[in-house]
This record gives sequence, C-alpha cells and structure tokens, in this order.
Amino acid sequence: MLDLKFIRENVEQVKKGIQAKNAHVDLDELLNLDKKRRDMIQKADNLKAVRNKASDEIAQLKKNKLDAYSVIERMKNVSAEIKNLDDSLRRVESEIYEIQIRIPNIPHASVPIGPDESHNQLVREWGEKKLFGFEPKPHWELGDLHGILDLDRAARLSGSNFTAFKGAGARLVRGLINFMIDLHVQKHGYEEVWVPFVVRPEIMFGTSQLPKMEEDMYKVEKDDLYLIPTAEVPVTNLHREEILNAEQLPIRYVAYTPCFRREAGSYGADTRGLMRVHQFDKVEMVQLVRPEDSYQALETLVGHAEDVLKLLKLPYRVLSLASGDISFGAAKCYDLEVWASGLNRWLEVSSCSNYEGFQARRMNLRFRREEGGKTEFIHTLNGSGLALPRTIIAIMENYQLDDGRIEVPEVLRDEVGLDIIG
Repeated sequence: MLDLKFIRENVEQVKKGIQAKNAHVDLDELLNLDKKRRDMIQKADNLKAVRNKASDEIAQLKKNKLDAYSVIERMKNVSAEIKNLDDSLRRVESEIYEIQIRIPNIPHASVPIGPDESHNQLVREWGEKKLFGFEPKPHWELGDLHGILDLDRAARLSGSNFTAFKGAGARLVRGLINFMIDLHVQKHGYEEVWVPFVVRPEIMFGTSQLPKMEEDMYKVEKDDLYLIPTAEVPVTNLHREEILNAEQLPIRYVAYTPCFRREAGSYGADTRGLMRVHQFDKVEMVQLVRPEDSYQALETLVGHAEDVLKLLKLPYRVLSLASGDISFGAAKCYDLEVWASGLNRWLEVSSCSNYEGFQARRMNLRFRREEGGKTEFIHTLNGSGLALPRTIIAIMENYQLDDGRIEVPEVLRDEVGLDIIG
C-alpha cells in the first residue's frame, strides 16, 4: 500500500504508475477526499481548542461561585458539532482507504514500460536446447506411457485441472521438492519453515492478494479462511505487526507448500496436462531486507532460482517484466522461463519480485536501525525456487529418449532412487 503523504506529494508519479500497470483508480477523488479530511481535522481541532478553553472558563466560574450556565449550553452545541465532524471524518477516512488499497505499487525506474507481456525484455539465456533425432512427445503422452501421470482419475476426484502422480512420477515430485529445499538451505542460506496452508483474510491482504485477486482464490466460507495461492502469503506474514532490529536483517525463509488457484477466466487456455492446474506444488523463497539492500537482494534471489535450473541442466531464460505484466504489489519482477521440447515453447517456472515497502505497510512490518530510533518499513521479496508442474514438464520433455523412456537428471537420482523412468 502506498503512503497517503507520498501520494499527495507525488501525484504525477503515482498517476503514471497506475497507468503503467493498466489499473483504474480515481486518484483525483482520493485527493479531494484527502483535502476534505484534512479540512475536517483542522475544524475539529479548532473546536476542541475552543471547548478546552471553555472548560477552563467554566471551572474558573464555578470556583468563583459564578453562573456558568450560558457557557455550558454553548459548549453543548460545540460538542455536538465535534461529534458530527468525528463521525463524518470516519466515513471519509473509510472512503479514502477503499481507494487507497486499490492503488498498485509504482514500477521501479528500471522496469520496461508497456501494457502487456509483449513488452517484456530478455535479460539473458542459459543452456542449449536439446536437438532430438525424433519428434519429442509432450509430457502428457509420456505420463500415460509410463503410468506416472493420471489426469483422468484426478478429474474424477476433484474435477478438471487437478493432477495425480503415481509411482516414479510421485517419487520425482518428492525428490524435486527435497532437492530444492536442501539447495536453498545448505547453499543459499535460507531457513526452512513449515506454515499453514489456510490463512485469514488479513493475511491475504498483507501480501496484496486481496482485494484484487479474490476471484482467483479458494475460500472456506464457513471459517472465513483462504487456501493459499503461494507460500509467499503465510511466510511473508510471519513477522506481521512486529518491529525488528536492523541486526536481524536480512531474513531468508524457504518453504514448500501446495498452492491453490481457481484460475478464474483462464478456462480453455493452456489447460492440457500440467500446464495450468488448480493445485500444484512449489518451493518459495522469501527475503525481508533493509530498503537500501532490496534491489541487490532481488538479483541474488533470481540467481538462487537460476541455480536450480542450472543443476537440473535445463535451458532457461530470464525476462524483466513490463509494467503491465507485473503483479499489483510488485515494484519490479523477473520471470524465469524453462524450455520444454515436447511443447516447443518457453514455460514460466519462477517469478522473483521486489515489493519494496508495499506489503510491509499492509502488514505493519517495521524495523529500527538503532534502539529508540524511528521505525521504517521493511522491504519484502519473494521468488519461486521453483514451481513444480512446469519444471516437471521440462524434465520429462527434455530428458526423454527415442524409445520413450525418461532420464532422471543426475542431480536428482539419489533423491528419486532412479536413473531412468520407464
């Protein structure tokens, strides 16, 4: 959430940011309400000063055994006016808040400006696309061939766009999760956490999924809880409403969770196989850092996600997302896309974002540089390290052999307990 004072003092910058993110917010209405609010506060303060002075006058009159009736009656009217102003002020502040929470974060100056993904910029590529002496199969055919991916039975359980892995497929999922968690803990210095998979609405608000993305979320209506769309939500909120010491920063957490997304409005688009599913597994990295360190931390975070793909020997590319393709709360975002030979296309497996102080303000997450010093909002970052469905697609399709069998990447063989699937 953007600070109201910042909005007031940087109107044109905020308007350009709203436009760059394809958002629709009536900033002029917000500013008009803010002026009205400040005028009401000033008027109420003036009346309270009059009331305070009258209280002293009444006390003095009573002390001198003089009649204070007229002053008391006059102050009854002043008190009623103050109450009406306070009531109106609460209503105006509520209106301001409802507009304020719908203002997206402003894109960082280094972000490419453009309305959609066609304006994303290629940062770098790594690895060579494998050349096959045969027509590579898509992952759903390979999954059927070896009985490791059972989409039909998953659909009977939960409906379309859910998945079930069996045998070597299930071992591949579990091995991949263990490999990624161990890499981030042992090499990259993250602390592993295990968090709830359902959260309260204010937790979703804290990381800016609510109110904008509500229709994409699964909700447990009876308990007013949401199934998490990513581990970012509970992990980033672990320190909500806390004031940390500067010495505690940076904090690096990594967590595995299932993720639940309704994908509202996406039906019929990229829904075959594992391409777009409602429940999937993901390993997520979260960092809490000092403001001056956040953009270097973003580059480091991207490197940690890249390490996974390098060790798996999967060709990938890094994109700097355009302003219109960045999430509501992010100031800057990189996507990592892996090459899938069977589909003959790039697939997103990680988004790494810097939210600056946007999420922290919504969570009231602050720190002090020194004892007794003023508080500042922490900068929050997160990135997939990695999302499993499309990583598994890339492994299956890039490591397939001419007879349909699938090699297991060397770095996963001890975890999976297999060299070859099939």
